[in-house]
Amino acid sequence: MLDATNRSGGTATASPRAAATELAVAVPTTAADPHLTRAGFAARCTRALLSPWSRLSLLVTLLAAAAAAMLLFEPQRLLTHGWPPQLGGYAAAAVFAVAYGLCTVPFVPRPLLNLAAGALFGSSLGLGTALVGTVLGAALAFGLGRVLGQDALRPLLRGRWLRAADGQLSRHGFRSMMAARLFPGVPFWAANYCAAVSRMGWLPFLLATALGSIPNTAAYVVAGARASAPTSPAFLIALACIAVPALAGAVVAWRKRHHLRPR
Repeated sequence: MLDATNRSGGTATASPRAAATELAVAVPTTAADPHLTRAGFAARCTRALLSPWSRLSLLVTLLAAAAAAMLLFEPQRLLTHGWPPQLGGYAAAAVFAVAYGLCTVPFVPRPLLNLAAGALFGSSLGLGTALVGTVLGAALAFGLGRVLGQDALRPLLRGRWLRAADGQLSRHGFRSMMAARLFPGVPFWAANYCAAVSRMGWLPFLLATALGSIPNTAAYVVAGARASAPTSPAFLIALACIAVPALAGAVVAWRKRHHLRPR
């Protein structure tokens, strides 16, 4: 048996049995603390809710709900029933631009919205409205994809072509997105979410979207504004301008095809 103090005047030393007893009593007391239990449970729930796959599930749910809302409210009825009479001028254009941006997030095709902008507001105001809606919709989709989907999807970029496309978007964001906007064969929503998963910055993404969308958007808006006269020169020129960016984008993609090869 050990003394409580040593004879040389040192500090007190507890017996092994007393130390084991204190440890056995302290551990259950800590584990049974309800405050610590609740805090641990809350921390686990927070980590689960903020995990990459939980955020990706939230993104899929939001997109599915938005797509269902588009099918339910049928915004294309504006083309047949016209704009609400209580809205007019720039106020109507502002509301349409916001609605345009929201509609592009759940995969509504932009050509239909561009035609609607031309039919409702004419060539000049319709073009400005459509471009504002385009940039707004691209920013919304990019932000949602970056915050809710990037962390979960980046580890899945294991295929050869997926890694090559990701590298191209990450290293040459502006010119890659410019080519995607000029080439009508690339869906608007697909370019948005692919850019969000990559490491492309906000500024090159939005700037390339605004500049690269002008030719194709203008062509569709003019076609919508002149749809009542399909044989007019303006309508025929608009149709020709729809084909020219497609050809230019195809040429650029062909010349830059070697950049998509993995290194």
